[in-house]
Amino acid sequence: MPKLTKTAIDKIERNPPATGYKLHWDELRGFGVRVTADARLSYVVQGRVKGKELRYTLGTGGTRGHLTVEQARDKAKSILGKMADGIDPREAKRAEKAKAITLQMVADEYVSRPGKLKDSSKEAIERHIRTTYEGIKDKPITEITEAYCIRRYQDMYTGGLHGDREGGSPGQANQALAILKALLNFSIRRHKILTANPCNTLRDDWKQLQPRDSYVPAGKMGGVWHYLTTLREQTVARAEQSGIDVIKFLFWTGCRRDEALTLTWDNVNLSDDLKECWWHLPDPKNRRPIWLPLSSQAVEMLKARPRVKDNPYVFPGKLARTHISIAPRELWTKISALADIKLTSHDARRTFTTLGVKECKLDLYKIDLLIGHKPNSVVMRHYLDTRRLQWLQPEVQTWADWIDAKAAVARAQASGANVVALRAG
Repeated sequence: MPKLTKTAIDKIERNPPATGYKLHWDELRGFGVRVTADARLSYVVQGRVKGKELRYTLGTGGTRGHLTVEQARDKAKSILGKMADGIDPREAKRAEKAKAITLQMVADEYVSRPGKLKDSSKEAIERHIRTTYEGIKDKPITEITEAYCIRRYQDMYTGGLHGDREGGSPGQANQALAILKALLNFSIRRHKILTANPCNTLRDDWKQLQPRDSYVPAGKMGGVWHYLTTLREQTVARAEQSGIDVIKFLFWTGCRRDEALTLTWDNVNLSDDLKECWWHLPDPKNRRPIWLPLSSQAVEMLKARPRVKDNPYVFPGKLARTHISIAPRELWTKISALADIKLTSHDARRTFTTLGVKECKLDLYKIDLLIGHKPNSVVMRHYLDTRRLQWLQPEVQTWADWIDAKAAVARAQASGANVVALRAG
């Protein structure tokens, strides 16, 4: 075969095949140039590695390329020599590429995909990369070992994220390793760098957390509601009013905490006709926009709430154009004492679900819809209106009325209305 020279390459480029591509080989066995129908040239090497024939592209050539034929031949000699020693140049290239891809780069690529993650998920990933994995975030992902995953998980589980938390942080440990596993799986799919996920070794060490199941007992709900109502009547500070109202909204609707905190006035419709009153979640956790009904009590509270100029939020915070960040901790401490069980914002959602079914006899599938769960059955997904749920207004009204009835009993007991004076003997 004649030696490929610059003159030969120019001639090949001027005479491409009519379709597909054509290979022209050099006197150096295994080295050649491939030309396509649109006159694009690529230098290639071809040989056998461990009995398997493979072809490897060195780079582009010709007037639109970046390699001269001499440079390509030198690269070909080096790679053909490695192939003779049983080294697959494709694997070597992947290994070289892997050295440049860090955990931070994978995380940035993962969270930047349009429409794939909610803001809360992005924030959790970025927080763990910034804090939990600060020591490895700028290192190649190939350096993340099974031993590291086991050790980091156990350290967080027993000592917290920073090693100084008594009792550890089991929930954060599980979340942190789940995030790392998802990122590394993503890198495997996207970049084909890792052959296995080192987090998989935790399968035998992973500790399943007991799900929380706390809620306000039926017998305590009246006292809790009477306390919130009385406190709201006595409170004048705007932020404190927002804190009380948002807790009541959580109980009335069974929504998630952030869904209530970030609710804006443009996603609320108030009317004299309860059937036309609703609040809207444009991007809930299951990514299915939903319109939810309101009880008359919730409508009354929302109508009475002040609208702060240039602040779109229903429950505004102290600073301009912000929403309340979280219902005051001391409020939940008092509610927990009244309910005789430790409670958090999410337990209002459990209370709505549990007591709605147990005490108000609401159908579970209706509760599922009202708390924004994705419909499971074919009928519900394709034949039932599971987005505009104003037709479930009677259900939320039944629940709100039940709460009021319990609060009325608690109020009567607190005022002594149930006490009958005895005559003097």
